[in-house]
Amino acid sequence: MTDLILTTFDWVPDMPRGYVRDLRVRWALEEAGMPYSVKSVPFRERGAEHFSHQPFGQVPWLTDGDLSIFESGAILLHLGERSDALMPAEPRSRSEVIEWLFAALNSVEMASLPWALFKFAGDIAETPGRKHLDGFLKARLQHMEKVLAGREWLAGTFSVADILMADVLRLVDRFDGLAGYPACGDYVARATARPSFVKAHADQMAHFAAAD
Repeated sequence: MTDLILTTFDWVPDMPRGYVRDLRVRWALEEAGMPYSVKSVPFRERGAEHFSHQPFGQVPWLTDGDLSIFESGAILLHLGERSDALMPAEPRSRSEVIEWLFAALNSVEMASLPWALFKFAGDIAETPGRKHLDGFLKARLQHMEKVLAGREWLAGTFSVADILMADVLRLVDRFDGLAGYPACGDYVARATARPSFVKAHADQMAHFAAAD
């Protein structure tokens, strides 16, 4: 039995399927060719055991031997340190991957996620707060457009930084938020055409469908 165990929910509603963050970990594990198994915890009833691994009652977490790691970014960093397929060993390149990994979380997702939550809710009311969120995301996308117009992947070769950034931008693209940002759109298309993403996405969808 493999030491790598990915834990996710046993079921989620239709809307977030294909976007639950265990997808990021599945994708990385598939890219690296690391064998792993998937374990489920209840979506509706989150008990003490769940909170002992993920203090906010979320998913995913990864068990690697006697380590239990939560937060998708931390898990990707951990896997990157285990595989050159996910993060290069050369110090300068490794540093660049880590920079972009954190940029995806702290500079782009912090703008994209609040915007997407309104989209998920179908809330289209024009308010000062909504205008601020729209402007915040637009500014971040403008910066990313310039970055991605000049490169295939963020840090030279495909890495965990691309898994995270592409997944963040993919949610924006779901609601047509990348219209007018062709480099960002092309980047998401390149990343999600990779066989590892295709398999990870199909596996997540099948996992939740099996519980219906």
